[in-house]
Parts: sequence; C-alpha cells; structure tokens
Amino acid sequence: MSVAQILRGLALGWSAALVACRPSVVAPTVAPTAAVCVAETLSPAPPPTPADALAALVRARYDKQEHRVRMRDGVELFTAVYTPKDRSRSYPILLRRTPYSCAPYGPDAFPHSLGPSAPFAEAGYIFVVQDVRGTFMSDGEFVNMRPHRPIKAGPADIDESTDTFDTIAWLVANLPGNNGRVGMYGVSYPGFYAAAGMIDAHPALRAVSPQAPIADWFFDDFHHHGAFFLPHTFNFFASFGQPRSGRVTAWNQGFRHPTPDGYQFFLDAGPLRELEARHLKGQIAFWREAARHPNYDEFWQSRALLPHLKKVAPAVLTVGGWFDTEDLYGPLHIYAAIERQNPGIANALVMGPWGHGGWTRTTGERLGDISFGSKTSEHYQQHIELPFFEHHLKDAPAGDLAEASVFETGVNRWRGFSQWPPPTRPRTLYFGDGEALLDAAPVGPGFDEFISDPNKPVPATQDIHTGMPKEYMTEDQRFASRRPDVLVYQTPPLTEDLTLAGPLLADLWVSTTAGDADWIVKLIDVLPPDTPDPEGLRRGVHLGGYQMLVRSEAFRGRFRDSYSEPKPFTPGQPTQVRVPLQDVMHTFQKGHRVMVQVQSTWFPFVDRNPQRWVANIFEATEKDFQRATHRVHRGRARASKITLPVLAP
Repeated sequence: MSVAQILRGLALGWSAALVACRPSVVAPTVAPTAAVCVAETLSPAPPPTPADALAALVRARYDKQEHRVRMRDGVELFTAVYTPKDRSRSYPILLRRTPYSCAPYGPDAFPHSLGPSAPFAEAGYIFVVQDVRGTFMSDGEFVNMRPHRPIKAGPADIDESTDTFDTIAWLVANLPGNNGRVGMYGVSYPGFYAAAGMIDAHPALRAVSPQAPIADWFFDDFHHHGAFFLPHTFNFFASFGQPRSGRVTAWNQGFRHPTPDGYQFFLDAGPLRELEARHLKGQIAFWREAARHPNYDEFWQSRALLPHLKKVAPAVLTVGGWFDTEDLYGPLHIYAAIERQNPGIANALVMGPWGHGGWTRTTGERLGDISFGSKTSEHYQQHIELPFFEHHLKDAPAGDLAEASVFETGVNRWRGFSQWPPPTRPRTLYFGDGEALLDAAPVGPGFDEFISDPNKPVPATQDIHTGMPKEYMTEDQRFASRRPDVLVYQTPPLTEDLTLAGPLLADLWVSTTAGDADWIVKLIDVLPPDTPDPEGLRRGVHLGGYQMLVRSEAFRGRFRDSYSEPKPFTPGQPTQVRVPLQDVMHTFQKGHRVMVQVQSTWFPFVDRNPQRWVANIFEATEKDFQRATHRVHRGRARASKITLPVLAP
C-alpha cells in the first residue's frame, strides 16, 4: 500500500479504502485471494488504523539493524537503523537523535512510521534513530540541554555537536548503500538535538530541520520572561526527570494527579516549596536545580543554544506552530540566529496553525473551536518538508519553497515571504478610558486598577485539565474578560482588514501596592456578534462575539530591567514594563475588533507570584502571598500601549 493510498484512507475515515481486502495491508507484497475478500465482505473485521497501515508498510519495505556507535570519548550510543529492502540504488540517511527512546527495541520490532511524516517511508531513505547519551539504551551521562563547548581541547570535550559529528561519520562509513548525504530532523527536545548537531557539522550533513526546537529554557517551555510555567514543568519532569540506573527500555511512570482539576490541585499544593516537599520529595534533580536558579544566571545562560549557532553549513528548515504552547520562542529565534550569524546559507522558516508538533500529529484542520479551512499539515508535508529533503539529499528540483512559508490565521491561507519578518509599518494602539484602544495617547492622566489575589488567581483556561491543553491557544476569552481582575481594551469594529506579520510589543506603565507582580498580556480577535456557527461546534460554543486568543505572554515584573538581576517595585511608583509577545501572522477582518487583556495571574499555567518581595519565589512561604492593588496607567506622559506590525495590503 502506498502512502498516497494511506492518505486517501485517512480522508475516507478508512471506511472503504482498506476494508475490502485487509490482507493486502498486512502483507502488501502478497495479493489476497478472492475467497478471502469475500469472507471479509461477509464478515468484516474492524478496519485497520492509519498506524496499522503505516506499520505494515514499514515492515514490508525495510530491514532493521541495531548498533552501538562509539563516540570520541569511548561512550557507546544505541542506534537503530532501518534500510530499504530494495538494494538497486543508494539512499541518503535521515537521522533523529532523541532523549525519548528509539523504541521499539529488538531486531524484529518495528515502529508504526519512519521519518518526519508519512510520505518519507515511500520516498526511500535510510532512517536512523539514536538514544542520546545517558538515556534508555545508550551509555554515558545525560545532561539536560547539554551546554555547547565552543572550544574542544581533546576527546573528553564532548557536546551534542560532537556526538552528532561522530555518529554521522560512523553511519556514512559503515552503512552499505548510503549516498554519502545525511539529513537530520526532530520535534521539540529532538529539535534541540537537530539544531545543536548542525554546529561545526560533518561535511555529509546537508539538510537539517529543527522542529519546535528548544532554544533557551528561560524563555520557552519552562520559563516565559522569568514567569515559571508550572504544570508543564512539573508534569514533564515528574516523568522525564526520574533518576535512571543502567540501560532501560521503557519510560518511568509519571506523576498521578489525585484530581483531574489542575487548577485546584496546584492551588491546594501551596507554594512551590510545598509542591516539592509533598509530591516530588527530592527525587527530581532538575527541579531542584531550577529552584536554585530563579534568575537568568550562568546555569541557564550556558544552556542557551542561540549564541552558538555559528558555522552552520547545512541547509536549514526550521518549523514551528503559531499556537505552540511549549516552543514558540525556539523556532522563531533559532531561525533569526542562523540568519544573523550565517549569511548566505539556505535558511528557511515554516510557521503553521498548529499546536506543539501538530504538523506531524494532526491534520492541522482546526485547533479547539477554530477551523483553518484545510488539511494544513498535509500541505506542509507534501509541498514543503519532503521537497526540502529531496532537493538537498537527492538533487530533486528545488521547487518554489519560500524563505518564510507562513500560515495567515484569520483568513486561512498560506503566504510566502523572502524574509521573516517581512517589511511592515508599526501601528501603536493606546489604552484609553472606557476600555478603548485608541490611535492616539489620551491627553490627560488616568489609570485602571484591579485587586490581584494570588489565592484566587485568574484561570488560564475553562478546561478542566492537569496540564496545558493546546486548545487554550485559540480559546474564547470571554470567561476572563468578565473577571474584575482582568483589564480589557478594544477598538471599534474595523472598517477594513488589518493584517499583522511579525513581533508584538506591549509597553506598560504600571504601579502596585506590593513589591512584585506578574504581567500577562493577551491579543484577541473579537468576532462580530452575528457570526454564524459552523457545523461541528461543541455544545455551548458559539462564534458570535467569540474572543479568539491570538497571542499571549507572561512577564515576571522583577525582571523588567534585567533577567539576571531582579529588583522589587517601589510601592505606588509608576514603572515601565515592556512585554514582548512573540510573532504573529494574523488578519483581523473587517467588522472584527482588536482586543487587549491585561492581568497579573494566569493560573495554573504560571505559578503564583507571592507579590510580597522575596529573593527566590521557589522559597516563598504561605505568609508571603498577599493581595495587592495594581494600576495600569494611561496618559500622554505614561501611556500604556501595544505596537503592532502591520503588513501592507
């Protein structure tokens, strides 16, 4: 069965494409007999899933070997290799290095799929998956976001760049039938390994695609401008951070929450120190490290990959999702760092309407209640991802891949640009009286205020969930705008389309009665009140007046002047806090409104700021948590505002 048939089966819901002669899926090289087909028709078995079909294709067309590849310091890394049975031609190698296991283990155990997406299994590659050092079946010590060593004096000076180099050198020399070219890819943590592996790259490494790559854990994944993303960090390290002893082939069990209500669980857990004492019990080394380093010190700086993305020779395709709650910072900043530090190389960016890894895990047709009008993942896989590797590893035609292929939400279309961000003009909207967003700063002084209570924080989502459901990134924000501790500003209905392309910046003038405060800013597309409901909406959801979250970001106020040297607010003193909101590619259509919401709690996604000044929030006690009155100032001298990058029609 071809990948094209598999994709058609997906479109049909597997109702007809695979049921009639099911043995052809199980053993595609053997034609089923008519009798078997009749039997299937008379007494049909449940249709195979897409995973079943892909797994059958992989087993039918590939052989598997397992190797232990020796690094320059003597450590051996477990490596699984899948080679096409067809030996009539040579193939490039596609490598993925992962801390999440290259299972299934054993020479007769095959995965459900190979490569970045479904079309690759049929296109023909030698697929290689490797456990990075210190994980699962590989030897050595695992180090989270292992710091890059720019200077290497000897074989003991290893990092992810050297491990990648040594792995590729072994593969090219020892795998029969390879064409001497290697590609590399990975999503999320494996995206970091792909990005790290292209520094001082082996000459055979010709194309790399870091996808949702981690770039700097103080600004994506676990911290956002110093604000600690609590359930994501806790849930991830409760499993991934468990100590390992010897070679293992299976995951440790993660934390089992006593309730599905994450808001209540993390609120009842109390301060971060109590969460550690009651639940983690000193077992998670990286959590303890994070607690000892609340500021952007050498511990975090040494793990930042961006300064080291120099001498990058392979072609690069960095991929991210506009609605990635985990790694939005990574792809945007890795693309920019490569562009800035490696002039002249082939460097491209893809940003689609996806959650974390949605381009590989979903069809990309919708996220939550918002539809994107087409199977955006299929478009990316067939027209961007596969052609990128085919061109650089097999000399296929280059096609018309733009440097920046981005999906424009709001009007649901792909756009191509010769650079990212494209040229735009800034438009500044000022916070005004009566919840207004204005094109000019108010003349007289003014402010809006609210009481921020860390013991009754603003919910981050209406969903009952123990983690960070990706659907919150497009969720209706009416539940928040009706809270007294959320400030709302909006434009009148737009008289023409407004298209934004690039980074946003909220520039706030704030004051507080306390010593510390967080600031959360959200950009929202307010749909007209008469917007009709499409078919398939969940019960109780209506698009009339829907406040679609377009972008949101948190900023811990103590870091307003320096991420390394925090300082308290002076109670009552107006202070400027600039909040970068990352990039967007979104059109607010005529008749829609632009809305901005400002708040100081966003729970449980962001841990609770005690608001009383403490040097380290990880060490705060119950008595440190206090209510405070926060003000957002709006006047010509202290004008709070948001600056938007407007793309010309």
